[in-house]
Amino acid sequence: MTKLTRLIGILKDKASQSKAALLSKRTTLSLLRATSHDCSAPPTSKHLAMLISSGDGPRATASAAVEVLMDRLQGTNDAAVALKCLIAVHYIIRHGTFILQDQLSVYPNSGGRNYLNLSHFRHTTDPTTWQLSSWVRWFAQHTEQLLCASRILGFFLGTSTEKESREDRASGLANADLLTEFDSLVALIEGLCKMPEPNGNLLVEEIVKLARGDWRVVQAEVRVRLSEFKERFGGFKFGEAVELVCGLKRLERCKEKILAMMDEARELKLWDMVTLVKDMAEIEVCREERKLRRDTPKLRVSESDRFSGRVLNTRHFLVFPSGRLL
Repeated sequence: MTKLTRLIGILKDKASQSKAALLSKRTTLSLLRATSHDCSAPPTSKHLAMLISSGDGPRATASAAVEVLMDRLQGTNDAAVALKCLIAVHYIIRHGTFILQDQLSVYPNSGGRNYLNLSHFRHTTDPTTWQLSSWVRWFAQHTEQLLCASRILGFFLGTSTEKESREDRASGLANADLLTEFDSLVALIEGLCKMPEPNGNLLVEEIVKLARGDWRVVQAEVRVRLSEFKERFGGFKFGEAVELVCGLKRLERCKEKILAMMDEARELKLWDMVTLVKDMAEIEVCREERKLRRDTPKLRVSESDRFSGRVLNTRHFLVFPSGRLL
């Protein structure tokens, strides 16, 4: 980033913060401090905590705080500001109050403008902002997928209770609901695999750290569902077993990328479990397929039926352009 661009960003931050302070806009001031134009460092925990506390209160207060955050995210052309806004969104998902999280979860699917759709974001001032732009696009997509998965699961990922409670909850789900949850987790992992290469930027490193934290949460949820699948073999319908095999194959294709990104040897146990459940699911598919064939009644054909089938009717004649039948 050029010195002039950095100076302009600093001046913008100071001017905006001074205006917010004069107007006594606590939420806006907290947001501006957490989402400055400085691309060399992520927002501090102190500033993020202040931002959350400014939205702590009744639903109207939380809604206003989320709206200010989303307006800044959609209104900026600066990659550093956009990334810091997305970090703030992520912070709300993991640490915000229930009311603040609830207001946030409404935005991506509330109709009209999609507040996290930044697939066309570009900041081309210099090579640094160009690289950060790719991270804006990816992190926005990842954060939205995180919200979507949380909505399907019924709780925000990373805020659930103990493992035993998660297992009890999973055991009470119907096969179709369990498969839907599993599919949302697989989609989230597939999105993680698309993460750009880190470039040493401290802001980027913070996002990588957040993504690794998300992976630890997601893989724990995947383990719970894999264990539950193992308990249910013998009770899947043919279509359900096929859907499970497809999901497990998609997950297996993520193995090498995830291992390279996360660099944790203990993750090998998870992938061994994925392979085991996939093999069991494929056996289930074969078993259900044989059952379908056995249970399908064979069509009985009498001699008269066979004879009538050999007699041509008008449908079997060829019609020439002249209308003559052959």
